[in-house]
Amino acid sequence: MPRFTVHVRDEWLTVPCKDTSYTINWLGVEALKRYVKNKPDNGGIPQAKEVRFAARRCQGQGLLDADDIIEDVLEDNDFVELEIEGDTMSSDFIPSQPGMSYLELLDTIVKEKKVVYGITTGFGKFARTVIPISKLKELQENLIRSHSAGLGRPLSPERTRMLLALRINVLAKGYSGISLETLHNMIQAFNASCLSYVPEKGTVGASGDLAPLAHLALGLMGEGKMWSPKSGWADAKYVLEAHGLKPVSLKPKEGLALINGTQMITSLGAEAVERAESIAMQADVIAALTLEVLKGTTKAFDSDIHELRPHPGQKEVALRFRALLDSDHHPSEIAESHRFCDRVQDAYTMRCCPQVHGVVNDTIAFVRNIINTEINSATDNPMVFSERGETISGGNFHGEYPAKALDYLAIGVHELASISERRIERLCNPSLSELPAFLVNEGGLNSGFMIAHCTAAALVSENKVLCHPSSVDSLSTSAATEDHVSMGGWAARKALRVIEHVEQVLAIELLAACQGIEFLRPVRTTTPLEKVYDLVRSVVKPWIKDRFMSADIEAVHRLLVDQKVWNVAKPYIEKYCTELLPESRPSSPTAFSLDPPTSPRKRVRHE
Repeated sequence: MPRFTVHVRDEWLTVPCKDTSYTINWLGVEALKRYVKNKPDNGGIPQAKEVRFAARRCQGQGLLDADDIIEDVLEDNDFVELEIEGDTMSSDFIPSQPGMSYLELLDTIVKEKKVVYGITTGFGKFARTVIPISKLKELQENLIRSHSAGLGRPLSPERTRMLLALRINVLAKGYSGISLETLHNMIQAFNASCLSYVPEKGTVGASGDLAPLAHLALGLMGEGKMWSPKSGWADAKYVLEAHGLKPVSLKPKEGLALINGTQMITSLGAEAVERAESIAMQADVIAALTLEVLKGTTKAFDSDIHELRPHPGQKEVALRFRALLDSDHHPSEIAESHRFCDRVQDAYTMRCCPQVHGVVNDTIAFVRNIINTEINSATDNPMVFSERGETISGGNFHGEYPAKALDYLAIGVHELASISERRIERLCNPSLSELPAFLVNEGGLNSGFMIAHCTAAALVSENKVLCHPSSVDSLSTSAATEDHVSMGGWAARKALRVIEHVEQVLAIELLAACQGIEFLRPVRTTTPLEKVYDLVRSVVKPWIKDRFMSADIEAVHRLLVDQKVWNVAKPYIEKYCTELLPESRPSSPTAFSLDPPTSPRKRVRHE
């Protein structure tokens, strides 16, 4: 149903119109009815039908006759100003429509033949080439077609939809010079999940993610390929038609507005941050279970130790270990079985989890802040400042911020896999674990976790290469016009690959730790860790003899991706925090206050 936005005094009112053959007089009366509806004394306005008013279209300030037919003089989503006759509260001028006044600025630039980059000129090296007015639409279309030069596999529909959402968010800020009509078309495509074919390779991360965003825009223009749940992959034109949508028709600057920004980097980066945070929380749970199986001590997690080096992440990880292993809250038969052993301290891979896992948590928090800022920033060029009546060329499209942050994220999160692989070695090595070699009976006939550990080692080694920062590289492009770039697209893609490897290595550790539990039965671990064990056993049986192992690893990897391990452990951690730290209850599932308890210190192992 068409709708119009009408300005009455100091308010903007949305008026739906089921029949555009109605007159402008009907639109004005309907707007006045809505205005007085919730006003004391009807806002001092008599019956709406008796009010005399003048109506103007905001764009161009054209006066509208009361008898004009709406469909003849207005377009869907147009903005209209009402001036009530004799009303001192009515505007003496026609205000620009909210978020749309830049269109008048762009019209002025075109009509006055001003030379403004990307609006009346070519792009990059061609910035000094002035384009005739008759070819400005072709200019924008050519930009999209020529820049759609990406290669590689397409982004998944989920990732493409995130990319589209972030681009819509940038354009909606009103500094890009895009029409409401084009933005509305993009939102309709998003709601229908009509998603362009976007190859994953081709961006250097400045001037923005040009190639991926050009492919995104190409589909919206009805060219190239598109995907939707209804059609699958098909020609973009037919996918749009199947959903009753029209291809975008580009106006001056709109092609540039659609492709200039860091949304490819940030959309993949946002996913990387979420997955990193998820696996970091679950890594603490898995490491705690391994510590139980290897009969380690909880002394290293004493709160007083961590108050002497109070990094937030370190304190948070130590708190989680205490919450899962505290003997007063969750008695452990495994812990009791070695309470009076002569071991003084554990290997670094267990003892130093708060310090190693902790910095990962702090790294994720740092990167999350940068990605959140980037997501909600205007990253176009040139920026259109309608209130100043000018466009300004700048560099907000440069992807160095998210590129550097995502390189840092990959380096930080990788350490979870590095330390996990060493714990897998301890579980599989009988001289270190006091368990059967490779966690299987009848060794020799059965190889058990021998090659699962090799897989973990291979993934960790691959990560070492992937953690080399892409953002330390820069290659000059566009005939030295764009002479420094961020390489942020590769930073984002490899960060995701590193995180997936971390998830897989920790899946192997979790499988190995649960297998280790089998050799300690009938004694049991703490209640929360027994619940984690039960979760794993709901998808993977104990390893009695050799069998196809990849499916087991993939099943447990899926548990981690779906955060099911964390969801099992979280209530016990929250309860522990609530009971011991009543003044510092968590404000979110992962944001615990880590001040030391005021109650007497709880018993630790090996005292």
